[in-house]
Amino acid sequence: MEAGIDVKLVTQSLEAPPAESSFLIRIRLRARRRVLWMRALWESGLTAADQGLAISHGEVDRALSDPGQVAAAEASFYRSDPEARELLQSVAVADARAAEDPAWAPLREEFGLSDTDTDLLSLAAAVELDPGLRRVCGYLHDDATACYATQWLAAALFQWPPGTVAGPESSLVRWCLARPLESANNPWGPTAPWIVDPHVVMWLNRGTRLDPALGRAVFIVAASESKETLCLYPAELAGIGEFVGAFRRRRGKSHEKHAPAIEIELLGPEGAGKETLAAQLSAQLGADLIVADASLLLSPETSLSQAIDRVIRCVRVARLCGAILYWRDAEEVPPRIWEATADRSELTLFGAKAARKQSSSVVRHSVELPSLTRSARIAFWQHLTDEAVPASVSDWILTPAEICAAARAGPAGPDAMLSACQCGTQQHSSELLSALECPYTWDDIVLAPSVLCHIQELEAQARLRWPVYEEWGFGRLCPLGRGVTAMFSGPSGTGKTMAAQVLARSLGMKLLRVDLAGVMNKYIGETEKRLKQLFDSCERANVVLLFDEADALFGQRTQVKDAHDRFANIEIDYLLQRMEQFDGIAILATNRKSDIDKAFLRRVRFIIDFMNPGPTERLALWKRALPSQSPRGEELLEQIDWNRLAEKLTMTGADITLSALNAAFLARTEGSRVGMRHLIHTASREMAKRGVALRPEEWGGVKS
Repeated sequence: MEAGIDVKLVTQSLEAPPAESSFLIRIRLRARRRVLWMRALWESGLTAADQGLAISHGEVDRALSDPGQVAAAEASFYRSDPEARELLQSVAVADARAAEDPAWAPLREEFGLSDTDTDLLSLAAAVELDPGLRRVCGYLHDDATACYATQWLAAALFQWPPGTVAGPESSLVRWCLARPLESANNPWGPTAPWIVDPHVVMWLNRGTRLDPALGRAVFIVAASESKETLCLYPAELAGIGEFVGAFRRRRGKSHEKHAPAIEIELLGPEGAGKETLAAQLSAQLGADLIVADASLLLSPETSLSQAIDRVIRCVRVARLCGAILYWRDAEEVPPRIWEATADRSELTLFGAKAARKQSSSVVRHSVELPSLTRSARIAFWQHLTDEAVPASVSDWILTPAEICAAARAGPAGPDAMLSACQCGTQQHSSELLSALECPYTWDDIVLAPSVLCHIQELEAQARLRWPVYEEWGFGRLCPLGRGVTAMFSGPSGTGKTMAAQVLARSLGMKLLRVDLAGVMNKYIGETEKRLKQLFDSCERANVVLLFDEADALFGQRTQVKDAHDRFANIEIDYLLQRMEQFDGIAILATNRKSDIDKAFLRRVRFIIDFMNPGPTERLALWKRALPSQSPRGEELLEQIDWNRLAEKLTMTGADITLSALNAAFLARTEGSRVGMRHLIHTASREMAKRGVALRPEEWGGVKS
């Protein structure tokens, strides 16, 4: 025996403390038995002259002995030596108890550990749990520097058949449970040190479920917790459950050993409830859910080997816990990582905003989560709070996360709830859209009765679309999109933009004007990209989109004479398709209706023609534009002939507004009230812009 190993300390290390793990007791008993054999060898082959640092004759003889004869001698020793014979029964009992240890059962079953793997892993884990056993390892290796687990020592303790080894294909290595030190001269040699993964030690010692190496990027959602949450997607949950059940039954009947894994891909925007649905599915299958954040664990900066190691650790945690693994933000991960780890789990759930690349090695079932119906939004709100359901929750296309945010803001009042809803939905690009103020109400706008009635019909449909579509079931008539599109056509100044402002204010929505210069681009394909960005950002934003001068975007397709014409037509086709699928409210304003593509006109629900105002409308417009008193009560007008203004001046609403404003400035400059001469003067200037001249004789001597 080499110097440096205290026999007394070794003996004390083999005494089991009370309530010790069964696998540790097993290691101790087998080590004690091996110690007896080692001492018998040393005592039989050493003399006083042999001891020391020199290599003895007896040691050389043992090294050159026939391994089979040595193994037979060892077995014979265990049967003949009284103390070794006494340990025989204890070893058998310890083996039986270790086989029934609940901490070891999932390790063996889930990761396919052989008896060899189990022996080596238990030895490596024992050395980590009880540092005193390191000296025992050195003693049994007959080398004071070899205080670690090795395959040679495991083979000696557990009497492996000759030639048995744990190589690179071992389940221990495949599942990162244990590995040889890479710094060893020959990592796969029999005397290479083996170390166990820290999480495995924690699992065996304290039943720790989560791997600390993964940090806060991984957590558990208990099945009992998920059963208490409201299911917002019952049809999707039932469909996925049927798919998984049918696949498992088919696999059970075919008895396939290497059947492809199942991937369930849940698709939807952020906050759609993908994770909650995954937890409800796991609970339905009788398991907890392990949630792993792919954006944190598998970022682009992570190397391939490190990413694969983290995926394996996540799968390992799920399998140890008998849980189902769910990957959050899975679309951000390079496909090669999923390809390299696809066969690790029977069932994996993925949450993503868009579908990932299909893999040939798995069976994938993709489920796109629909927008919540009005009734589902109301039910979810009532599940969260006793507050009255606000209109923003019932009428806006909100995600579950946005409804939760609004419910949390409820105690702060209606404005706080509205702000919470807007924060999540209004993510529009300031480069492509500009907000218009909406100061006007229905009382401020003057239109022909037929036009006004048509706009009010538009407002009613925009306000009541979800009850009609969902509660009355008319949504089946709008399979592509459930938005409301309208075209306001007519000459400039007839009130198209003002009508859009009134409509948006009445609906409680923001009015966003599309910047055509920002959308249209000379580079091929760029316009479509910007249009997609525009529509995607406004799909749920609870805004009214205003395309002013819409003929620039929705113009007629032309005969293809060159590549530019062909791509221009592609842009129009894409725009027509995207408008048809749009679930929001869009208004197109144009003064050249004849230039709009006929195919688009067929898709527009409301086409409202704004005409020049008649005398009745002009009279109302003049009176609205010219207040009789200032806010302080000062008289502002003198002898206005309202009927003559309305009858004689064929002007639009915009013309009348500008004329009244300019007349006010003119009167203020003179220090007088606004009179007919001021109005005739400014009206003649406005009409001259359109090439119309006023005759002085028509106004009874009133000079302009």
